[in-house]
Amino acid sequence: MKLYKKYKKNINYLSERIGVGTSFDTVKRDIIIGSKNASVFFIDGFAKDDMMLFILKVLQKVDYDEIVPNTLEKLISEKIPYIECEESDEFENIEYMLLAGASILIVEGLDKAIIIDTREYPARGPEEPDLERVTRGSRDGFVETIIFNTALIRRRIRDPNLRFEIKNVGKRSKTDVVIGYIEDLTNDDLVKSIKDKLDQIDTDSLVMAEKSLEEYILGKSISPFPQARFTERPDVIAAHLLEGHIVLIVDTTPSVMILPVTMFHFTQHAEDYYQNPTIGTYMRWVRFLAIFFSLIVSPLWLVLANNTELLPEALKFIGPKEIGEIPLLVQFLILEIGLDMLRTASVHTPNALTTSLGIIGALLLSDFAVQVGWIIPETVLYTAISGIGMFATPSIEFSLALRLFRLLLLISGGLLGPYGLLIGLILLFIILYKTKSFGGINYLWPLMPFNGKALSNVIMRKPIPEVKRRPEILKPKDKISKK
Repeated sequence: MKLYKKYKKNINYLSERIGVGTSFDTVKRDIIIGSKNASVFFIDGFAKDDMMLFILKVLQKVDYDEIVPNTLEKLISEKIPYIECEESDEFENIEYMLLAGASILIVEGLDKAIIIDTREYPARGPEEPDLERVTRGSRDGFVETIIFNTALIRRRIRDPNLRFEIKNVGKRSKTDVVIGYIEDLTNDDLVKSIKDKLDQIDTDSLVMAEKSLEEYILGKSISPFPQARFTERPDVIAAHLLEGHIVLIVDTTPSVMILPVTMFHFTQHAEDYYQNPTIGTYMRWVRFLAIFFSLIVSPLWLVLANNTELLPEALKFIGPKEIGEIPLLVQFLILEIGLDMLRTASVHTPNALTTSLGIIGALLLSDFAVQVGWIIPETVLYTAISGIGMFATPSIEFSLALRLFRLLLLISGGLLGPYGLLIGLILLFIILYKTKSFGGINYLWPLMPFNGKALSNVIMRKPIPEVKRRPEILKPKDKISKK
């Protein structure tokens, strides 16, 4: 809808649309510019107060002769002392920019409005993410303001081919979503596919920000395994962009989405690359072992404890001397549910009380449960090992998916014995094999299809100068990295 030719109709329409006089934070300031009536619209809390005062002071001193004729051009080019300034004759664009935080100037006799981008969002300072701490390396992290996040990435990648394209998603929320990629490196088909997916989203708002966006882009899947990686570290995003990945930055959230990814992206951590390659390789192996233990230790012990005839003579010590009144499978289920309750409670507990909660849950409850005969010490031990492995997994989404399959393996192994455990593992492999990342990329790559060089980079933390080839699965334009 175009602006009206009459000044009064324009300000009345815009005032009604944004609720001037009803909403306390929508402001209309009437001024005189060169004997012409004018109004400035802005959202209180978004506009920079000092800059708005300066602009208004300058405009109110303008004489009639200074802006006539060609009022619009002279105001923008000569009288408004601000860098980000443009014109628009579309009410829809004007409303969007106003609600996004810009200031709108409407002048009598003009059928176009002037958009002055004086917005300044409330923001906290960049801090190290709690879930991705490192012993060395940068301590900055993404925040809830999108322009800060793009700046943190550009600080690390000063490539003129780095592109940040912005789109609005949500008919009502009009949430800013930025697509980040390196133009002469990233596969064009992936970029086009992402843009098409965003254009097809039909919703009022992205209620849960990046998580809602992920579900719209990736669609429905029976697989519980994550198909997009989230991080709050700018250095991790920079590294993935230089490999040929695409990142999606959603306003109001500090988590940035990386697409496409494979299973092994969820097993890596920035800490590996801030240590010596040998130390980094060792830490990576320990992490792989922890992830494996989180999945298999308690189900395997349960099967062996219930089928001691499968054990060789040297391993006969495995298994409890006394089972107690409650079957082992039920004991494990009680402990698993208790572990989840403890984890959930810690999320909702103030930081000052989390230590007390851990002592109550981990020490007192488990000790009393053993004393009264509900559970035996061995089940507590193996559940604790599984829990440590779960918390050692870098991606919380991936660890929770493995946690579901651990429950499945416990139930199938406890009810059907070795065959049940085998069936559960086969089902896990089938789901992993069938899972596809964005763009139809195989989730198990480089294991399936097999790529020896790429797999060696996953298993070993190699020195940076030796890692020259970008992941072939992304089909980058520039396949060789010059480091």
